[in-house]
Amino acid sequence: MGEVIYTGKAKQMWSTDDPEVLRVVYMDQATALNGKKKDQIKGKGQINNEISTLVFEYLAKQGIKTHFIKKLSPTEELVHKVEIIPLEAVTRNIATGHFVTRFGVEDGLVFETPVEETYYKSDALDDPFINESQTLALGLATKAELTEIWELSRKTNQLLTELFAKADLTLVDFKLEFGRLSDGTLVLADEFSPDNCRLWDKKTKAHMDKDVYRQDLGELTPVYEEVLARLQQALKEEK
Repeated sequence: MGEVIYTGKAKQMWSTDDPEVLRVVYMDQATALNGKKKDQIKGKGQINNEISTLVFEYLAKQGIKTHFIKKLSPTEELVHKVEIIPLEAVTRNIATGHFVTRFGVEDGLVFETPVEETYYKSDALDDPFINESQTLALGLATKAELTEIWELSRKTNQLLTELFAKADLTLVDFKLEFGRLSDGTLVLADEFSPDNCRLWDKKTKAHMDKDVYRQDLGELTPVYEEVLARLQQALKEEK
């Protein structure tokens, strides 16, 4: 069984018999505002595990290196152990959320070129914006790693924008996290689900992500189930 080595907002990391492999357990918990808002939502963990599995398997087939190994159960997966780089790489294809309030632009403005932002991963500091020189000064990542992070983020954006479009969903924005394997290789880590991206229905522009929870727009589980069903269909049609 191993032991719990980390408990986050929506997942637990457990040790295994292999020191280079961890077991991830997705929890039925939703949080917002850096954990200030928190609720138990039945079935959320299983759906997130299903969606993230499909996305990571798809990205791996397209040449994106990730920490994902395989799904173990409806709520568990195995991943390579990584040293997480404490940065959040955010890509915005459309203006919404904090970007709108910060810069006073129209909600829904489509960017000609995606906006790329980096944040220092720290709940205690409310994940502040961080630039390249600050990142280098604090020793959080090397210049080469930052270059690779954004190369992978751009490729991921291209691949997933196309994939979600086939599911009649618009990929509005998303957050990626990266880690180093024991040999120093940089890989995509964490998860990819409606918890860490924004998805809008292509026709109605209805929220199909955690904004449903953040903004109290309705029940979250049915929305995530719809995303999963559409994604499964899109991948099925690709084969």
